[in-house]
Amino acid sequence: MTDPTSPQALPNARELFDIPHDVAYFNNASLAPTLRSGLAAGRAALQRRAHPWDILAADWFTGAERRRELFGALVGASPDDIALVPATSYGLAVAAQNLTARPGQGVLVLAEEYPSGIYTWRRFAERTGARLVTVRRNGEDTWTDAVLAALDDSVAVVSVPQVHWTDGALLDLDAIAAAARRVGAGLVVDASQSAGAVPLDVAALRPDFVVTVGYKWLLGPFGLGYLYVAPAHHDGTPLEENWILREDAQDFARLVDYRDAYQSGARRFDVGQRTAFELSPMAVAALEQLTKWTVPNIAATLAVTTGRITAEARHRGLPVAQPRGPHMLGIRVPEHRRRQILDSLQRTKVYVGARGSALRISPHLYTTDEDVDRLLSTLDQALAVGP
Repeated sequence: MTDPTSPQALPNARELFDIPHDVAYFNNASLAPTLRSGLAAGRAALQRRAHPWDILAADWFTGAERRRELFGALVGASPDDIALVPATSYGLAVAAQNLTARPGQGVLVLAEEYPSGIYTWRRFAERTGARLVTVRRNGEDTWTDAVLAALDDSVAVVSVPQVHWTDGALLDLDAIAAAARRVGAGLVVDASQSAGAVPLDVAALRPDFVVTVGYKWLLGPFGLGYLYVAPAHHDGTPLEENWILREDAQDFARLVDYRDAYQSGARRFDVGQRTAFELSPMAVAALEQLTKWTVPNIAATLAVTTGRITAEARHRGLPVAQPRGPHMLGIRVPEHRRRQILDSLQRTKVYVGARGSALRISPHLYTTDEDVDRLLSTLDQALAVGP
C-alpha cells in the first residue's frame, strides 16, 4: 500500500504554462516561465492599478502579508520570520549587516559561487577585518566534504547554497548547520536555486538567514524575493528606514506621528516598496500553485526527469556532478565543443543554461518526455559532428 504521506509523482502540468509545443525549455534555473494563473493575476492587477481610486488602504498590506504567509509555509517558517526583499543581494546584505566577525576570522564560501554572495562577503570582510575562505572540491570530495574540512573555530560565518548554482551539486545542509553551531559560526543559506523545488525546513535546520529570489523555482515575477530571519535576529538593524515597516503604519492619517518602533518579527527588514501592486498577485498565484503541488511532490517528480537525463548523459560518456539536487543537473561536455553544442540546441529550440564548465539542465513540471527526447537527440547530433 502506498504511504499517503510520502512524496507522490505529479502529472505533467504543461497546460498550466504558456509554452509552445516546439519549445523544450530546460532553463528554469535562470528564469521560470510564468504560470497562466500568474499571467491572469498580473493582467488583473495592471487593470486595477489603472484605477487607483479602487485601491484601498488595506491593499498596501494584504498582498505582502499573503506572500509572507505562503512562502513561510513552504520552508517551515512562521510569517513573522519572513522579510520581503527585492533580490538575493539585498537579503545577503541584511545578513551581513546583522552578523559579526573579528579581525582574522573566516567567512566560508564556495568556489564559483554566485557573484552577489561573493561581493557581499568581500565588503563584510573589508568592514570587519575578516578573511574570505574559499572552499574547493578535491578529487572525489563533495561540496559537503570540502566545507566540513574547512569549518573550524576560526570561521565566523558560513555562507553556502543548498545546491551549487552552476550544476545543481547538492550540499548536506543538516551536517553543515550542525558543524557551524558547534564552532559558533553564523549560517547563511542562498536557496535561490532550490526553494520551491527541494524541501527545506528552517525549523529543523536552524540557520541564521535564508534568502531566495522569487523568479526561478518559486515561479514568480522578477523583483520579489524572500528572506528568512531567525528569531534571534528579529531585533537587528535593517538596511533602510521606511514608513511601511513601522508600527501602526496602516494608520495613514498618523504617518507624521513618527515612530521608532517597527512592525513585529522580520518585517523591519522588508524593502520599502514591498507592496508591488502589479507583481504581488502574480507571486501569490505562483506560491498558491506550489502549495497545492507541495515541494516534496515537485522534487519527487523532477527527480524522475533529471534521473533519466543523468543516466543518458553518462551512457554517452558525459560526466554529471553527484550528489545533486533532484531538480537540476550539470553535464560536462568537451570544452572545445561547448559553443557548437549550445548553438545546435538553440537552433532546435532546446534551451539550457551554460554556467561555469557545465551545461545546466533545469526542467520543471512542464517538461515532457518529448522535450527530453529532443534534448538528447540534439546532443547526439552535435557530438557526432566534427572532432
